[in-house]
Amino acid sequence: MKDAVKTIGNLIDKQGVSFISSVDENGYPNTKAMLPPRKREGIKVFYFTTNTSSMRVKQYRSDPKACIYFCDKRFFRGAMLTGTMEVLEDSYHKEMIWQEGDTMYYPEGVTDPDYCVLRFTAKEGRFYRNFSSENFEVE
Repeated sequence: MKDAVKTIGNLIDKQGVSFISSVDENGYPNTKAMLPPRKREGIKVFYFTTNTSSMRVKQYRSDPKACIYFCDKRFFRGAMLTGTMEVLEDSYHKEMIWQEGDTMYYPEGVTDPDYCVLRFTAKEGRFYRNFSSENFEVE
């Protein structure tokens, strides 16, 4: 792959669903479908919204190991990124990714205590296309 940031970034930007994975208290992976990331910095850092009270937040606070996955079902391609997930509750990050209409999920607005930001930082990835997979480092 000549340019991982461009290739993977283009795949990510065209998807309406993303998948995030965490590790439960027994060491098993847990995967959940999510809306696409609200913001990304290349293919290194991704920001998602979620409920502070969610099971996933509890798991990330206990064990930050994480994985995110994006799938282009039309062309049967996929990108997996592994790294760590942080739970952010500061006003800067909450305001940074807040969007109009979010009060549907967080009725008290951007200061809703049940609204938080998940920041994923990738360390490495794996890209699948044309019946072949390739690993890559994320810089």
